[in-house]
Formats: sequence, structure tokens, C-alpha cells
Amino acid sequence: QVQLVESGGGLVQPGGSLRLSCEASGTVFGSKIMSWYRQTPGEQRERVATIDRSHRTDYADSVKGRFTISRDNAKNTVYLQMNSLKPEDTAVYSCYVDLLDGTGTYKGYWGRGTQVTVSS
Repeated sequence: QVQLVESGGGLVQPGGSLRLSCEASGTVFGSKIMSWYRQTPGEQRERVATIDRSHRTDYADSVKGRFTISRDNAKNTVYLQMNSLKPEDTAVYSCYVDLLDGTGTYKGYWGRGTQVTVSS
């Protein structure tokens, strides 16, 4: 019943911006840690950014100063604002969220991923 709906991926030019969204729907009552990951073919999945309930954030060195993660607790949604995009940012971006379900326990969920392509 729980699913993550991602949006915002697409093709952008170097130096451009893109905003990704990931909304949890279904029987969801809250979340603790919300993260964005990215992966390119043949490479290990990389954690891009993480935000907790207190809005404390952590970023990969490769995106510090360019990406901003945020969350809307009322909507169970996590965002990733990506500025000054570079071709090396090209990847499939996926969200990961631990969600409080109807059983009173937290479970981790992955989004299906959205393609971000940075090219001129």
C-alpha cells in the first residue's frame, strides 16, 4: 500500500538547475531519515544527501554547496534542489525513506528512480 512517487528528473544543460521530489503515499504516519542516492551503470550506488527529522543534513563531498536536501513532514515528501549541475551529476537518482506504517514500526523504502541527464 505504501509507495514512493518520484518526479522532477529530466535533461538539463550544464550549470542548470533541477528539483527532485519524492512523496510517500499510502498508510504513512511519519519518517525519520530521508535520503537521495544516485547510480550510474557499472558503479556502486552513492549517497548524495540525507536529512533527519530535526532537519540535520549530510552531503556527499561532490555535491556540497550545489545541492540542498529538504523535507515537508506534512506531505511526507523529500526534495533535492540541484544547482550548478555538471555532466558528472548524470545518474539515476533514487530516494530512500524509512516510514512509520500502521503497525507502529519503521520500514525502509526505495523509490524506482528518476533519470537526471546533464548535457549540452
